[in-house]
Amino acid sequence: NEGNEYFKEKDYGRAVAAYSEGLRRRCGDAELDAVLLANRGAAHFHLGNYRSALNDAIQARKLKPTHLKAIIRGALCHMELRNFLEAIAWCEEGLQIDSNEKKLVEIRAKADKLKVNMKAACLSLWDPWREGAPSRFLCGERNIKLVLEPSDEEEDVSDGLAEISLDGFHSDSATGAKVHLDADGSLNWPVLFLYPEHEQTDFTVAFHENSRFIDHLMVMFAELPPWDLEKKYLPNNLELYFEDEEREEMYEVNPEHTLLQVLQHERYFVKAGTPTVLVFAKRSPFSKKYFSGKKVHRL
Repeated sequence: NEGNEYFKEKDYGRAVAAYSEGLRRRCGDAELDAVLLANRGAAHFHLGNYRSALNDAIQARKLKPTHLKAIIRGALCHMELRNFLEAIAWCEEGLQIDSNEKKLVEIRAKADKLKVNMKAACLSLWDPWREGAPSRFLCGERNIKLVLEPSDEEEDVSDGLAEISLDGFHSDSATGAKVHLDADGSLNWPVLFLYPEHEQTDFTVAFHENSRFIDHLMVMFAELPPWDLEKKYLPNNLELYFEDEEREEMYEVNPEHTLLQVLQHERYFVKAGTPTVLVFAKRSPFSKKYFSGKKVHRL
């Protein structure tokens, strides 16, 4: 009830805190927990925390698969994250529950249209192996270095992201998204975050080149991820790195820097159209072991 009052007053930050407190009470009522999750997701959505909002929608749907509000919210989150195929899938699932739900019909139609438009835009902008591609000019103008020739392991990758492999940690979850140009002439990149300690990943579909890493971390870790049992992955307790594979060296990334500043580093090479960053908890035993024997360029 407290959360609902804050929500009505458009005090979404306090609404999130109130709904979270309700969930921490662990009442054991799945119906109520689903409502709390859906409501918290709505508050996160209004704050622009689309990843957190989507996570809440997913959890609410697990507790109550017929929860239409959670399904609508999940579809809207996918729209904001430019995951149009996923948005359509959520809409289809919701329409199986209520075929007359106008909001889902509207979202599905919009997602279908944007999916076609985005595909056309991506084809015209990003094909790194095509001679004279506009993206090559835009990146060259920004002094961003692209790895354009696929390696032996990447020959079969035709549309997007090559598999990332780091000490046996593989991720192919970020397929399909491509860099795109917005109306202001800025590039928005798909960025892959790797968490080697937990073999987990995060994927940001549209990371604006002038956005700082810390701003994304504040959103991504507004809620502790379920795999962080030790509660170490807090926005201000994280270290970011990129790897220079040619020299087998690691470079620490300043979280206050923008994506463009990092991409312009003399030893950063964008592989397969997707910038990649490794994330570690500060002073963790795992990171000490991970960096053992490697040359690390610290800030």
